[in-house]
Amino acid sequence: MSDYMEHEGGLVRRTADEILRVEPWGPHALRVSATAGTAVDRNLPGALDSTAPTAPDAGVSVLPDGTARLVNGRITAHADTYGRLRFTHTATGRELLAEKRAYTWYQGPRVYADGRVEQHFEAYDGERVHGLGQHLHGRLDQKGHVIDLVQGNTVATIPFLNSSRGYGLLWNNPALGRVELGADITRWTAETPGADRIDYWITAGDPAEIMESYADATGHPPLLPEWASGFWQSKLRYRTQDELLAVAREYKERGLPLSVIVSDFFHWPKMGDWRFEESEWPDPAAMAKELEAQGVKLAVSVWPTLEPDSENYAPLQAVDGLVRDGARDGEPLTFDFPARGHGADLQPMAYYDPTNPMARRLMWQRLNDNYRSQGVTAFWLDSAEPDMPPALAARALYSTGPGTQVTNLYGLYHAQAVADGLRAAGDDRPLTLIRSAWAGSQRHGTALWSGDISSTFDSLARQIRAGLNVAMSGIPWWNTDIGGFNGGDPADPAYQELLVRWFQYGTFSPIMRLHGDRAPNHPTFSADMTGGPNEVWSYGEEAYPILADHLRLRERLRPYLAELSEQAHRTGAPPMRPLFFGFPEDERAWDVDDQFLLGPDVLVAPVYEAGARARSVYLPGDCRWLDPATGTFHEGGTSVEAMAPLSRIPVFVREGATVSAAFAAQGGDGRNSL
Repeated sequence: MSDYMEHEGGLVRRTADEILRVEPWGPHALRVSATAGTAVDRNLPGALDSTAPTAPDAGVSVLPDGTARLVNGRITAHADTYGRLRFTHTATGRELLAEKRAYTWYQGPRVYADGRVEQHFEAYDGERVHGLGQHLHGRLDQKGHVIDLVQGNTVATIPFLNSSRGYGLLWNNPALGRVELGADITRWTAETPGADRIDYWITAGDPAEIMESYADATGHPPLLPEWASGFWQSKLRYRTQDELLAVAREYKERGLPLSVIVSDFFHWPKMGDWRFEESEWPDPAAMAKELEAQGVKLAVSVWPTLEPDSENYAPLQAVDGLVRDGARDGEPLTFDFPARGHGADLQPMAYYDPTNPMARRLMWQRLNDNYRSQGVTAFWLDSAEPDMPPALAARALYSTGPGTQVTNLYGLYHAQAVADGLRAAGDDRPLTLIRSAWAGSQRHGTALWSGDISSTFDSLARQIRAGLNVAMSGIPWWNTDIGGFNGGDPADPAYQELLVRWFQYGTFSPIMRLHGDRAPNHPTFSADMTGGPNEVWSYGEEAYPILADHLRLRERLRPYLAELSEQAHRTGAPPMRPLFFGFPEDERAWDVDDQFLLGPDVLVAPVYEAGARARSVYLPGDCRWLDPATGTFHEGGTSVEAMAPLSRIPVFVREGATVSAAFAAQGGDGRNSL
């Protein structure tokens, strides 16, 4: 007699040790839930809704030999008599992924230990693994790596991977943990004291089909607001209303395109007030109105930390809207940080708790009253991991559970607070710039950026791979601080070269944003800190015309980016894509990790080595590619040596693509706009 039973269109296996449930979860996808307890709890936080989306092609078979099978479109699950699952491609029977066959008879593929759960899968020679969020290890293929499932500045953990074997897998558990992509095992681990469950979702298809299934399961991104596809100007930091407006006015006087200008942190009276300091920003409404008349959106930095005497500390505490400290009898968790009026002396800061719906509503109400009412509708959610040492994070207590179980959700809920508020106010294209994300963040209009990265060519090279893995993690809108955040002297020729190369890369990134803490920096790590000049005219006479040309090129690319926004919204396809996304049948495309596609028709090959004036470029597929710089067509499936003078980044356009018109304009000195 089989241990398996058909239940609500899926399979359930109940033994003395475990309840296992396998069910269709959208077309071509399955959800596997297991627990060592007496029931599978679907109310725990995660990226999947508690109710399954429809799967019209699913069918269940419980077989006489004690095994079972569940077919759902392209994917089939085979369950053996020991509760081990194996997933195959329905049409071909090819194995996609299998739970690990135990080395010893008493251990199965799912492990429930004291305060920890593990899920074991087989490993495969030649498999390539992409996705898993943003990590700066410098690799696109992450096979052989151990990836910590922990958020941090420059790290955004999204537990969703794409495999070259033709499956995508979501580890639907926000607990702290890791995934080990070993040669003999793939092992997911979650530290879950008091919530011992395993929950994962798997789909089958080519890279584009996988991303569409993932968007169907975890949420489609809203359309990108029109203003967001242009150039964003930012620095650490514009200290006054007059200083910020002077920069915007100079862009206008120079005839340079500008879409967004950013007011960075410490524009507020106290951390947690979430409003402008009146002595430095006396008329925000007039400022926003002037910028709007120029076609420029004002974005403001919002931090999740609060000084105890800030305006919103007591109201949040009254609704249990502050993160609590498990080591201090539930008192608010605090971390020392600079505060206005205290010089270099650090002050204790509490954290608002976005997992609490009342706290989210209160926070949005303040943003609405203090910013949106003044004409500000673009928000930059900084430090949203939240940024705290690991030992402190482990002590955190949230409305939805202990930090070890739910901390990874912080950025997702934080973005939801703003998205919900904007939607309620009639904006159906919410977008927030944020430093953290988790599975499903894309449905809240998250625009992830890579945090406080170094200003070096090595750092630029790492961004290229990190951005492509973010794209394969379901986040379509991603960007870096052009030029890096930490350092850079605008007067240094070596740094000017780096800034130009990074700016060229940023021209073809989903979001184009110039930001950083430039020299001379003063004073260090206090509420008065500010960096040196960081506008396009700050980098010398040779760099300026190149940067200006690329600003104009970005402007011409915006209609194409609007098309890519539609694609992302409908299908989950990221604008920035690895070559294999567009050409999965081209084996060589899977090996290229330092080029990318911007949509289906533009191939970009960034220059990320100092002094380089040429680089090898692989052109995938069976189409022809136009080099706009020379007017030459090249056959797909070949490599070319592309010239890359400082004024140009190697870019190729698929033959016949309408976007080629964007590359036809000439710069002011007669050279091609690239």
